[in-house]
Amino acid sequence: MTPHPSLWRHPLLAGGFRATAVFAILALTSAARAETPTEAKPAPFAFADFSWVPGNAGASEKPLSFGPFTGEFRVDTAYHSSFNNPQDNTISGSSEVFRHGEVQVTQLGIGGDFSYENVHGRLMTQFGMYSQTTPRNDASPARGQWRLDDAYRYISEAYGGYHFDVLNGLNIQAGIFMSYVGLWSYYNADNWTYQPSYVSSNTPWFFNGVRAQLFPSDKLKLELWLVNGWQAYGRFNDAPGVGFQVMWRPTGWLSFHGNQYYGTDTLGVPDRRRIHTDDSLMVKYHDNPDGLLSKAAASLTVDAGCEFGGGVNCSDQYFLGFMAYNRLWFARDTLGLTVGGGAITNPGRYLVLLPPINGATAISGTPYFTLNPGDRFQAWDMQVAADYTPAPFVTFRAEFNHRVASVPYFSGRGGVTPPGGNQGAPGSVVEGWSPDLVKSEDRLTLALLLKM
Repeated sequence: MTPHPSLWRHPLLAGGFRATAVFAILALTSAARAETPTEAKPAPFAFADFSWVPGNAGASEKPLSFGPFTGEFRVDTAYHSSFNNPQDNTISGSSEVFRHGEVQVTQLGIGGDFSYENVHGRLMTQFGMYSQTTPRNDASPARGQWRLDDAYRYISEAYGGYHFDVLNGLNIQAGIFMSYVGLWSYYNADNWTYQPSYVSSNTPWFFNGVRAQLFPSDKLKLELWLVNGWQAYGRFNDAPGVGFQVMWRPTGWLSFHGNQYYGTDTLGVPDRRRIHTDDSLMVKYHDNPDGLLSKAAASLTVDAGCEFGGGVNCSDQYFLGFMAYNRLWFARDTLGLTVGGGAITNPGRYLVLLPPINGATAISGTPYFTLNPGDRFQAWDMQVAADYTPAPFVTFRAEFNHRVASVPYFSGRGGVTPPGGNQGAPGSVVEGWSPDLVKSEDRLTLALLLKM
């Protein structure tokens, strides 16, 4: 949200009908000097083009703008093919990829930004696979009534706020807003790859709460969060989650941000605490708009965290991971090529995505793949993505992913669904059947990504 410049006002003239023409001219001149607006403060990070940064992609043209409203329309349609060829067409272990051998709409979003005077807000819907899969990974609706997962199912962002003209700007916002933890955006069109590495895929995509964004200068943002919890519509226990971000962009080729979090996010274990740090460095090391290689950039993200109390400690219940990518743009950014990957170790599995075995959810769990302290999990992956962007509003993407885990985790040929469909309570044991989980997965993705 950019600071609003001073508004012009018409001065009132005093003196009545007896004022002479000369007096009127002098009064107008004096009033004009007094009412000359002060120079507007520079908008945050507007001193350079940061569209190369993950999460910032998109056209500068806004064709859906109408007065105080800037509309936004997104379509994410993808075809994923797992080389494991699961017979139930179910892909597990990802928060972006869900079905094998089918064309599916991951997200269709309609919304935009409202801004009038110093009041602003944002709304973005999520129809398609995200409306089912994202709420499924939140266990907080198990506490209490009113079906929070259904109440927010079709919303990815919904917040309002007010802008104060303090320093270079202060925004106070409340509602559901996107998380920055893990660098990659929730929206695949904004990223360098479709499937992010584990550091991004296993950390929160959204927060439900209040945030304050302070811009001491046009190159620095300080942000505080008071939220219900770690990707949670509600609270897991009695304490809310707190966090903050520091984003610093001193030049047009360098961007750094660090996110820090503290919360109590284990359902039914109020004495267990979580701390997490997420830090990303992005460098644009080549920029020649007229050259064959028009831009080149690299990113590095490192995450570390742990849980302590309630029977665990940070020596054996921790999360440590990284992801690194290199991105090349060719022919005036019409073509793109990204290579990268990452790894995690998570003994205790407290941030491992639960495979949807027999309809298992974050609430139900499943004995087929436990998430108990002491259950070790290590994984690594790599991705190669090629993009074709014939217009700023649309991207065609082809991507190959290779993913490996230390324990059987990905859907194998037999799949993760019992014969005839899910049976009994979600995630429960089915007599005479077990899921087919394997330690590796190779996958091809073809996607059409539209952002207008």
